[in-house]
Amino acid sequence: MQKGFLFRIHSLSGLVAGIFIVLMSLSGAALVFHEELDALQYPAIKQQPNLPLLTVDSCYRSLQKEFPQAQVSSCYLAENTGKPFIFSVYDSSYKKGSQTMQVFLHPQTAEVLWFRGGGKDRRHNFMAWLTVFHNSLHLKKTGEWILGFFGVLFLLSLCTGIIHYRKKIVPVLLFKKALYRSSNLHQLVGVYALLFNLMIGATGVWMQRYVFTKDFYAASQPYTPVINTSAPLAFSLDSAIKQVQQHHPAFSAHVIYFAGSPKGKTAVYGSRSTNAFIHNKKFADAVFLDSAGALNKTAFVTEIIPENRRDIINAQIHYGRYGGWPVKLLYTLFGLSGGLLSITGFVLWQKRKQRRF
Repeated sequence: MQKGFLFRIHSLSGLVAGIFIVLMSLSGAALVFHEELDALQYPAIKQQPNLPLLTVDSCYRSLQKEFPQAQVSSCYLAENTGKPFIFSVYDSSYKKGSQTMQVFLHPQTAEVLWFRGGGKDRRHNFMAWLTVFHNSLHLKKTGEWILGFFGVLFLLSLCTGIIHYRKKIVPVLLFKKALYRSSNLHQLVGVYALLFNLMIGATGVWMQRYVFTKDFYAASQPYTPVINTSAPLAFSLDSAIKQVQQHHPAFSAHVIYFAGSPKGKTAVYGSRSTNAFIHNKKFADAVFLDSAGALNKTAFVTEIIPENRRDIINAQIHYGRYGGWPVKLLYTLFGLSGGLLSITGFVLWQKRKQRRF
């Protein structure tokens, strides 16, 4: 009786969450290689042998000449002369300023190479679009709730599957030949990808836990986009970053978030070489510069409160942003197992349904 009840819960939760699991499995497997796949849509850069890598100050001035009324939000720094500076801006020339656009600048000449949209530009910025899809299905708060709900169902399906098939876990791991049949594909995939899917399910639900709080359902005010034209730089960002690196030699800058007002703080995100392997190599740490470019405060991952640090590590584990290519390949391979479980589970359900009739 108990076995049958657990199996029904396992089947129903798996069936209801099936399409969701397939979509999250496919999109998640691709997002592990977000940077590599996104770079395929970058404009081609013809490197100039005799020119050095430009400063971000020079690129900022060049950007403002091309888009004098733009609100400059952030800049991804060029790592070398083969990669562009990428500015995120709001400008009336693109979607009337209602959506962000990315502007690519040549790393040696500051020439504007190309621009594209943000997370809604599926054609030119597919990986950003896919990221929004994976995080909210492009349905805003409704999509976030759906992710939380189906994430719980996915965990429920995994846990009941463990209990129901528990006697076959060890034989599968011991390579018992009798179990290695096509009809047992669902069980085989479930066992070998068990720990990974539990990890992905648990970390995903933890990130979405806010959708089950009262504050999530509070009415939000409609957003009216207003472009606040960015002023010229009040200080040299390159000099300020060098000053930071003199105090913190292990820190490397990756992206700059510009102050929204003359008295606001400029945030520089990056990472220190001394960080543990689990932390992102580009976004683990942050330093904040005051309106004169002096170091105002640091927010290194080792300094923040334990609760926030746990959330950061949880996200790193979920997205596989640690360990380099070997980890990414494993995440992609095992990430597809969630979708395969849904498909093979549906096939088994169909066969049982046909046998009943």
